Amino acid sequence: MRGIVVRFGFLIVFALFFAFFATWNPVFISGNNLLNIVEGSAILMIIALGMTLIVATGGIDLSVGIALDFGAAFAVVAMKTYDMGWGSAVCAGLIGGSLVGLFNAALVVGLRISPFLATLGTFFIGSSVQRIFTNGGGPISHRRMPDGFRNIAQGDVFGIPSEVILAAVLVVIYYLVLERSVWGRRVHAMGMQRSASIVAGIRVNRILIACFVFASITCAVGGLISAANIRMFTPLSGFSYLLDAIAAVFIGAALHPRGRPNVLGTVAGVLFLGMVTNGLNLMGLNFNTKDALSGIILVSALALAVAQRNMRNADGD
Repeated sequence: MRGIVVRFGFLIVFALFFAFFATWNPVFISGNNLLNIVEGSAILMIIALGMTLIVATGGIDLSVGIALDFGAAFAVVAMKTYDMGWGSAVCAGLIGGSLVGLFNAALVVGLRISPFLATLGTFFIGSSVQRIFTNGGGPISHRRMPDGFRNIAQGDVFGIPSEVILAAVLVVIYYLVLERSVWGRRVHAMGMQRSASIVAGIRVNRILIACFVFASITCAVGGLISAANIRMFTPLSGFSYLLDAIAAVFIGAALHPRGRPNVLGTVAGVLFLGMVTNGLNLMGLNFNTKDALSGIILVSALALAVAQRNMRNADGD
């Protein structure tokens, strides 16, 4: 029994919840609803990938939502105020996200502030900048967005939503870079033994700068999708993804044999959260009850994943 829990505990819980929601409401297992789960998880998937990269270095990024917001803001303002084409607006959004990563890197690498405190500071600064720029936090709408930009969120290829395709492409890129490349192994080495990595000759600071910038650009892609979907920039909207992204990454890390952040584990964590959210919505629960149950399920899943990792480590000892 212990061996089953160690190897398949989280997968069993995943399957049980899937079966429960499917039994409660058969609509849950319909093709359209399953696609809705994946589509609704696309932005969270993208944000969680960026978080995975930073956690793999041994840090954490509390400013992923700010990078999302800056990506959306720069793109919308570029189109609305400066009448840029949608391609230029996408580039502006990615540049906006990269600024967040560069600022984090300057604090962590340049001033040697811990990632937690540095990115927390970036979160507060970025939140204030958004409020100041929007005169208190009002949205910036742009209803006449070019079709090319709207298709980032509302287009499809052979019936597959474009945001799902973007998320899938980023999953593949992150998997190849973080799990199958020499550079990715260096990132994981930093996260597990930073001092040993320095002794081994790994250019830790360069890698850390690249990770912060790449993670923020990734999150800015989520901002582009969000802006294209609702045709506006909503200040501070990125914060709603922060806690779920952290949860997905740590669920995925607990599933790994060595307990380290990994792309496939993060994907499993995101899909689990998306399944729970969708299933609870189909149950027709009121807002407060749904949030309470969602929190209980999330904490229980994290506890099980961590217990599964601890049992695996104990068996290894």
